[in-house]
Amino acid sequence: MQQNLNYVYPQIFWVDSCASPTCAPPAPVASCPPPVPERRRRKQSNTRDGSRLCFLVVFLLALLALAGVGLGMFKIVQLQKDLAELREQISTGHVPSSAEKRLGEPPYPTTRKVIKKAAHLTGKADQKALPLEWVTTLGHAGSGLAINETGLYFVYSKVFFRGKVCSSQALDHVVFKRNPAYPTSQVLMEDKKLNYCAAGKMWARGSYLGALFNLTKSDSLYVNVSDAALVNFEESKTFFGLYKL
Repeated sequence: MQQNLNYVYPQIFWVDSCASPTCAPPAPVASCPPPVPERRRRKQSNTRDGSRLCFLVVFLLALLALAGVGLGMFKIVQLQKDLAELREQISTGHVPSSAEKRLGEPPYPTTRKVIKKAAHLTGKADQKALPLEWVTTLGHAGSGLAINETGLYFVYSKVFFRGKVCSSQALDHVVFKRNPAYPTSQVLMEDKKLNYCAAGKMWARGSYLGALFNLTKSDSLYVNVSDAALVNFEESKTFFGLYKL
């Protein structure tokens, strides 16, 4: 019996959608942009925070500068007011009676809220030695003012010269300071007068010195003149003092 050996085999195909050489490649599929890296976002946030902090610092510094200017102007106005009151007391002669030669003692009574310290000395009559000697309102005599408390002081001195005969001698008026820590004296204020009289006539001249100084504890202040014999020591004409601001 003869068998039929002609089998039918199934065909297998691989289908290529772009078998033709002219076929264009498939279009790319659109996709979402990649997210911003977390590091970049943090960097941008830190930059904004830094700008805000810098602006805040500049603003605070500007406020501080304005406050300093305002405080300085207030101090200047207050200082001018105190000096005006001191000049008025000196001109009227109403210096507080409890002022003493040595500062640092209990302050004198006053109607003002801020308590100040002062000393006012008048000339001692019939003296020829230098430096000049002074008398306090309490009757004590001394040659100068000793500072017990460091601070800012207004120092003043007035000397009235007079003579019967005119001469070519210069009239010197000096306020100077001594301190045990320094070997020499330091001149604080000085006035020199020349050609102050006419030949053959009596004459009289006044000299006034006044200024602000930073004085330290243990400082001592004194007054010198060219000739003590030419000084009129009346208390209203020759005096020496200071006022703590």
